Amino acid sequence: MKIFEPKLFTCFKGYTKRDLLSDIVAGIIVAIIALPLSIALALASGVKAEQGLFTAIFAGFVIAMFGGSKVNISGPTAAFATIVAGIYADKGMEGLVLATIMAGIILILMGVLKLGTLIKFIPKTITVGFTAGIAVTILVGQIKDFLGLTYPSGAENIETIDKVVNIFKNITTINWLALAVGAGSLAIVIVWSKFIKKIPSSLIVVLIGALCIGLTGVPVNTIGDVSPITSAVPKFTLPSIDGKLILSVIPNAFTIALLAGIESLLSCVVSDNMIGDTHNPNTELIAQGLGNICSGFFGGIPATGAIARTSANVKNGGKTPVAGMVHAVVLLIVLLLLMPYASLIPMPIIASILFIVAYNMSEWRSIVKICKTKNVVDIIILSLTFTLTVVFNLVIAIAVGLVLHYAIFFALKYANRKKQKAE
Repeated sequence: MKIFEPKLFTCFKGYTKRDLLSDIVAGIIVAIIALPLSIALALASGVKAEQGLFTAIFAGFVIAMFGGSKVNISGPTAAFATIVAGIYADKGMEGLVLATIMAGIILILMGVLKLGTLIKFIPKTITVGFTAGIAVTILVGQIKDFLGLTYPSGAENIETIDKVVNIFKNITTINWLALAVGAGSLAIVIVWSKFIKKIPSSLIVVLIGALCIGLTGVPVNTIGDVSPITSAVPKFTLPSIDGKLILSVIPNAFTIALLAGIESLLSCVVSDNMIGDTHNPNTELIAQGLGNICSGFFGGIPATGAIARTSANVKNGGKTPVAGMVHAVVLLIVLLLLMPYASLIPMPIIASILFIVAYNMSEWRSIVKICKTKNVVDIIILSLTFTLTVVFNLVIAIAVGLVLHYAIFFALKYANRKKQKAE
């Protein structure tokens, strides 16, 4: 398997007009799904709403074009939300852009060095633990907007523990209209998803919410209240080279690269099982690197493979990377024509959408299965990885989880070998 062999350049043998039509339809449907998610995830990350679309457009197109999977869809994902929010709060947009571009360079080096195959050495207990931990941090981060809480100026609200403390401290400021909007949206999303699969429930609540707020003027926070909206396509911008800032964001860059690599390759594995194909992991890492560099240059945030959007692509007929490229183009058209209307979307609706995202990525079924079928050591590693992700950060969680897992693994192996020699 070659280090760099994009699927786009190898999958056109026997490609028909019917295949092209399937890719176009799938790309449009995935774009409809990605639209509200990209906006919601950008806001959850603490940046402007349109920056989520910039990421899906530029990174999504580049990664689809050069990726090692036929059907992987990339863009902003929930896994990055708390990480991006922390970097943005600490280093500002300039620091976030530098970290994203540097992460892209690291991902390219990982692909060139053939590190894509190392994904198989990360135990499922660890991936389940940190994914569930990220889900909890997202859920906690959206309670403020769901309840319409008001915090005093200067309140620290970056770390998950700070968010929990602030919720309890300010619970008396609850906006009952905001809660009603959020609860109603959550109910619509849940019921709609059960009965109508073709039209994304998140898009429906966004449209209904924006229309109702625009017509009635219900006093709840909207995206426009939180962040000004622009429909302008960002210009290519080189970040200012500041040696001190570069050194300070190196750990952030490695965090982004590590998570982007893990999540992208997991998404590829899922899609391989769905379409009966084999992805090229090193090509995918290089493409993720190129996509993140491009995202940084055009004002976006970190991107990675999105399992839910990739699954939707396959289920709706996506066959080649053309579908991912179409998804990006459709989002560009939406950005140019419809983005100003996003300012009317109520924040409780964004919170309700992210509650569902958190639930879907919570891995609770896998947690139950592990607790029922695995040994005590695996359960401890799962619990520890989950706790460290929520309380500290992803890198600490993965590092501690891996060290503990392999320390126990080799200790048991050594003990068994010693026992066999004694017998």
